[in-house]
Amino acid sequence: MTNEVKTLTHFIGGQSVEGKTNEFGDVYNPSTGEVIAKVPFASADEVKEAIALAKEGQKKWAAMSLGKRMEVVLKFRNLLAERQEELLDLVSLESGKTREDALGEITRGLESVDLSLNAPHLLKGEYSVNVGGNINAFSTKSPLGVVAAIAPFNFPVMVPLAMTAMAVAVGNAVILKPSEKVPHSALFMSQLWAEAGLPAGAWTIVNGAKDAVNELLENPEVQAISFVGSTRVAEYVYQTGTKHGKRVAAFGGGKNHMIIMPDADLEQAASAFLGAAYGAASQRCMAISAAMPVGQETADRFVAIIKEKIEKLKVGPYTEKDVDFGPVISKESKEHIVNEINLGLEEGAELVVDGRNPAICESSEGYYLGPTLLDNVTPDMKIYKEEVFGPARIVVRVNELEDAIKLINSHELGNGVTIFTNSGAASRKFVNEIEVGMVGVNVPIPIPVGYYNFGGWKRSKFGEGHMFGPDTARFFTKTKTVSERWPEDQIEQVTFSFPSN
Repeated sequence: MTNEVKTLTHFIGGQSVEGKTNEFGDVYNPSTGEVIAKVPFASADEVKEAIALAKEGQKKWAAMSLGKRMEVVLKFRNLLAERQEELLDLVSLESGKTREDALGEITRGLESVDLSLNAPHLLKGEYSVNVGGNINAFSTKSPLGVVAAIAPFNFPVMVPLAMTAMAVAVGNAVILKPSEKVPHSALFMSQLWAEAGLPAGAWTIVNGAKDAVNELLENPEVQAISFVGSTRVAEYVYQTGTKHGKRVAAFGGGKNHMIIMPDADLEQAASAFLGAAYGAASQRCMAISAAMPVGQETADRFVAIIKEKIEKLKVGPYTEKDVDFGPVISKESKEHIVNEINLGLEEGAELVVDGRNPAICESSEGYYLGPTLLDNVTPDMKIYKEEVFGPARIVVRVNELEDAIKLINSHELGNGVTIFTNSGAASRKFVNEIEVGMVGVNVPIPIPVGYYNFGGWKRSKFGEGHMFGPDTARFFTKTKTVSERWPEDQIEQVTFSFPSN
């Protein structure tokens, strides 16, 4: 079945706006390989116009009372929940996710909106009476102004909401540049913000590629940048944005390990690995990339159990109810993942399960890969060193927990890690010594809930901001500290000494 190819728009100044350039990108349904839409690529001049309108919209939005702003955010939240079936369809269509997985994403996105409803509490300043010399001191928090978010393809709803909900709630105008691969969801949310009563300009969508991104990074009116994507681009965004005086929180990739101790319930650990490693076709920055069983006997047993479970997984389109995961996002992504598997085999890894050519490829042009598992992967192999954003997972065998910790700590990425064990002592040692930002104990994907800060260590995150959590309020505001004294009737003597208490 061939879908009608739509021409999408930007969302600027509170309304849908057609692109002014002749540059468009194809948007695919990865489940079928069909082009479903064309998305306009904004020029630098178009982005400048959007920023100017955002600046005006921000003034109106910030001037509203906190109570009124929270009414708008709450209405947006309720509209999002009421119309989630429509959003589910869009997420599955443009990303290939199963409806169950898409629903989980939307639910987690709602957590970020829920947290943003606490903005009045998080914006409270401090007040001290008579800090010295009859001076009272207090602080206030103000929005930055116009801020930007550059979002990835793998979470069309959750990540944009995590990046923007608090930014909006504390009084900023947000310009969101969604991935050109998944623009439908962002445009849909734009309509909900408008219906909720957000002033024109306070929420903007500019679609595009490098020209649009560079204008956001360099334009002096944009005060902060939130980015999620590959480590290579995250570093570029951080360096370019900070060079131009902006706050930047740039989240990169992860090579997330699961340590399996000899005392762990291996059936439970294997089931946990299955979902954490292969869910969403492994296109998650917090997906488990590497199983790390401790001891050869543990490794042999674990690989035997997981092999049997992997071979039962079903890959297919989101329209089928019994599918475990869908396609990867693009033809180019599929080809890259296959090349990474092939190189791993050339470097000496052992093929346990081969997912390079699943049966569905005979009847569909979608970008399908089955689950692949490579055993006896060593730290010098490329497939261990780099993140593979697709269903190619690896087993790295170690002899002791100490060896596992040293190996993980020496990796350049430090997004997430987890351990499966029944030993409190092993857990304590692991939690205390591991150098990774998000840690799980018998938890397969240690993504914090919405009211805890999200962020990796090392080259998984550039900048000091976080996604999710109360730190987002700090990142998107600036603090003003006031020292206040009302003079007495008598004339005060002149003093040249440095003020002290």
